[in-house]
Amino acid sequence: MDSRIANDILAFLISVMLAGIIIPQILLIAFRKKLFDEVDERKIHKGVVPRLGGIAFFPSILFSFFIVLGFNLKYSGWDVLGMYFNDVIPFFFMICAVLLMFLVGIADDLLGVKYKAKFVIQILSSILVIFSGVYIQDLYGFLWLHEIPDWLGWLATVFMVVYVVNAINLIDGIDGLASGLSTVAFVYYSIIFYYAGQYAYSLLAAASAGTLLPFFYYNVFGNANHQKKIFMGDTGALTTGMILIFCAIAVLHINEIPDFPDYNLVVLGLSPLLIPCLDVVRVYIHRVIRHRNPFLPDKSHIHHKLLALGLNQRLSLVIIMFWSMLFIVINLLLCDHMNPTLLIACDVVVWSFLNFILSRSISRREKRLNQKLYD
Repeated sequence: MDSRIANDILAFLISVMLAGIIIPQILLIAFRKKLFDEVDERKIHKGVVPRLGGIAFFPSILFSFFIVLGFNLKYSGWDVLGMYFNDVIPFFFMICAVLLMFLVGIADDLLGVKYKAKFVIQILSSILVIFSGVYIQDLYGFLWLHEIPDWLGWLATVFMVVYVVNAINLIDGIDGLASGLSTVAFVYYSIIFYYAGQYAYSLLAAASAGTLLPFFYYNVFGNANHQKKIFMGDTGALTTGMILIFCAIAVLHINEIPDFPDYNLVVLGLSPLLIPCLDVVRVYIHRVIRHRNPFLPDKSHIHHKLLALGLNQRLSLVIIMFWSMLFIVINLLLCDHMNPTLLIACDVVVWSFLNFILSRSISRREKRLNQKLYD
């Protein structure tokens, strides 16, 4: 087995083990200190559930990432560093950016932070990403643009960081959805980076995927009555979203993928993020049309639509994850045959059509039951 694949698997397994150890301890502390997610009319869950699962994410990712690299350096020599890093600097800035998200997430989960303050931290984190050098410099034909001026790339990077981080946070509305979509995305990015020879990024994505797996188990299959269920909270959503967008932008810096030379890098980078990104735009428009504050939560996301049709949370989760993987596969099959702008436009059309069908089905069900089912 290729040693780099073995390292990815090892980082994945270490992060699974570490998060699997930390999350039960978080549950124990949360119930002792009564740190629960408050139940209100907007929430789907019943009973008391801690929302501090995301505290396990960043430490588990860092530990597994660096312990694997550390052992490789110790026993294989410093040549390993050159094999993994073309430039180590982006990772220093990435860690600082994720740490900011991690800290503001903890503050929000424990005390509450206004969304304006969170936006400021997100912008600061995006500036750190820009300083790392991993910012948007080329759109590879998307919107019929290629290389763009630095100032425009900086603005685009700030926008994408804030956009994706909030999209992951907002999609976190039913058990396993944010963590499930993110796990699929991280596995996908790990494979892409491996084939591109970007082994440090592949290792980071593998460690991130492994960290989410134990959380997914406790979030989806844990029993709240037995004090075994937990939510990721803003700590997990912001941390996960930051690493995801860092990986997505890093895809744009790939020189080439030898086995897939004609693949469009924008399509490769965006495909696993389409569901949360498209949903947040639809929800934003939905709220504005109804004269609501677009930054305050409600029950208008895609999972709320599926629940309004009478589906349970797990079936809704499976359907949305299936859609996400279908978008990825179809985009991979078509991205070397279609203009990237047209391909992404087709994704938007398909997504809009699916939502139209769902809305029509909900309306018919509401008439049949004579009951309001969707906000």
